[in-house]
Amino acid sequence: MHQVIQLLSKVVQRHAPSRMLSFDLVHVFKTMQMMSDKKKVSRSSLMQELGLGEGSIKTLVKHLKMHGLVENSNAGMWLTNKGDTLYTKLHATVPREMDIAKCSIALGKFNHAVLLKDMARNIKSGIEQRDAAIKAGAVGATTLICKNERLVLPGTGEDLMRNDQKIHSLIMKELSPEQNDVIIIGSSQNKKIAEMAAKSAALYTIEDHEKH
Repeated sequence: MHQVIQLLSKVVQRHAPSRMLSFDLVHVFKTMQMMSDKKKVSRSSLMQELGLGEGSIKTLVKHLKMHGLVENSNAGMWLTNKGDTLYTKLHATVPREMDIAKCSIALGKFNHAVLLKDMARNIKSGIEQRDAAIKAGAVGATTLICKNERLVLPGTGEDLMRNDQKIHSLIMKELSPEQNDVIIIGSSQNKKIAEMAAKSAALYTIEDHEKH
């Protein structure tokens, strides 16, 4: 994953004397995800899904093209073979996600969970993931680790799901976490922000893992 994160980090680097960029790793991830799902996407759909203005989308696409990750035509934009290979590797680490109803572990009006494969060793208390989600606009985030088919709080082993068996069963069914997998739930009053915040916290965790 080191090369993947390294390349994605280059995409979000500012090129002097350009202005400060209004997008970061999570916008690149979401863009590639959309192209993988829909094959071709328009700038208007990127603006809507990413919450960025036309100028920012134009710059984002330009940076992606500079690194050979996307191509475009009047019909839209799509991943190149290089971009598809890169996204496939990233998707293997963040393979599944889902929306979650408000409950004891997800207190926002909207809550979005992402699965991180085999990242338990890189989770300390979960505060770092919460802070990354808040930085992305969320009201908070909950980090859970899969241990012996239970979803527990990092560092404590406390099973917060014991009183929410319906949600627990739904998460286990939809995300299929295995031993030492991590689930990060971003919470917000806005649906898109909850999703982007959860993804931001996941990418922070991958980046932190690569640093060590």
